[in-house]
Amino acid sequence: MAPSTILTLIVVYFSILFIISYFVSRKNSDNDTFFKANKNSKWYLVAFGMIGTALSGVTFISVPGKVGAVTNQFAYFQFVIGNAIGFLIIAKVLLPLYYRMNLTSIYGYIEQRLGTISYKTSATIFLISRTIGSAFRLYLVVIVLQRYVFDAFQIPFAVTVLISLALIFAYTYRGGLKTIIITDTLQTFFLVLSVFLTIYFICQSLDFSAIEAFEAVKNSNYSKIFFYEDFMAPTYFIKQILGGMFVTIAMVGLDQDLMQKNLSCKNIGEAQKNMFTFTGTFVLINIFFLSVGALLYMYADKNGIAIPEYLGKPKTDFLFPEIALNYLGAVPAIVFLLGLTAATFATTDSALTALTTSFCVDFLGMDKAANTHNQRTVRTRHFVHIGFSLLMFLVIIVFNALNDESVVTMIFRVAGYTYGPLLGLYCFGLFLKKLTVHDKLVPLICLLSPMLTYFISEHSAKWMGGYVFDTELIIVNGLITFLGLILISRRSLENTRF
Repeated sequence: MAPSTILTLIVVYFSILFIISYFVSRKNSDNDTFFKANKNSKWYLVAFGMIGTALSGVTFISVPGKVGAVTNQFAYFQFVIGNAIGFLIIAKVLLPLYYRMNLTSIYGYIEQRLGTISYKTSATIFLISRTIGSAFRLYLVVIVLQRYVFDAFQIPFAVTVLISLALIFAYTYRGGLKTIIITDTLQTFFLVLSVFLTIYFICQSLDFSAIEAFEAVKNSNYSKIFFYEDFMAPTYFIKQILGGMFVTIAMVGLDQDLMQKNLSCKNIGEAQKNMFTFTGTFVLINIFFLSVGALLYMYADKNGIAIPEYLGKPKTDFLFPEIALNYLGAVPAIVFLLGLTAATFATTDSALTALTTSFCVDFLGMDKAANTHNQRTVRTRHFVHIGFSLLMFLVIIVFNALNDESVVTMIFRVAGYTYGPLLGLYCFGLFLKKLTVHDKLVPLICLLSPMLTYFISEHSAKWMGGYVFDTELIIVNGLITFLGLILISRRSLENTRF
């Protein structure tokens, strides 16, 4: 597919998003609209749109790419099972808490439970965690666009990143969450449609019917789900399920981004209905993504297609775009491009809005009623939005210079270090209600915890007979934070309701 054709499609795609943004935000672009979508979002739109936010370009490219390794195959589905358990815990435990407290920023719970410094610490952890995670996700798409589009026009990588972030900023800075609820619904539609159509086109190329494709995937060397032979292996099923559960609780339930969408529903009943619907759809879509991976490797084996290289090394993240854009034909290429663009920009636009919301509410106090329609605070919000866009740009540039492995692996590894302290803070607040903490010491605990976790991870093979931590590393980090908070705890002078 010609780079100019791909570029034209991208322009048309973003033009549609700009039109939606204009009509959604033309009558109202105040802070209440940006932060909470006026608390009037339809649960089914939130549920559907959250699929695109939760999956992202990482799932779209990296998950199918990892299927080809004998040690991976469908092992990621173990992690997805853990995700589903985590989503149900969020729906039954955390969402009722957030609605009961009527929160705009979920870190307001930490302020009321543990103190102001603990509150600012938790918000700072989110800002760091989400900036890094979202930058990694956007990076994955940008390197694909760079390879297959912008290199042909001799546009530098840094400019490609800047253009991508500028486009996201342009359609989110006015309407914020209210715009994103609508645009993410559209983008998720493109994402889901592209998954099913990609499977159809690959099956057509391999002369498979739907039943034959199912049998081929089932009987292939790529479809093993449960790995229980080697407890030391990163893919061991208990490690993956536990890791998936706690990563989800931390990266979704304790993350302003996805929770902000849930809190825009009218009431807790609709928010929970949204989470239950989302969970079932999320599991199903991931099964199809893994199936795409198996079919891609079958297609590559049949046609002698090697895994493309990046920076001199084979990169499985490029297998899907290589086949979709260069081998399957024009229509499959368009479908792939729409799905990839939708998956990643649905994640990044949501993240930028959540980062702006958290900073404006948690550090600038813009959730006060007096600031809702204040034009000065609206202008300040715009500058904060620009600031996080530029920060994400810098993170992507640095990551491009350092990265040497699959993005999906890197994202969950970083999450284990950055989200672990949030997990410890919330567990302390929820389970030890008769205790509080010496507030000034909380930042120290949250700083030491990831450092100790990294030290343990680096030496675990030697200390624990070859045991290597994977996604369950977040449990270790959260536990260290939890124990550290107990060490600096004291009796609470008042009984907490939360």
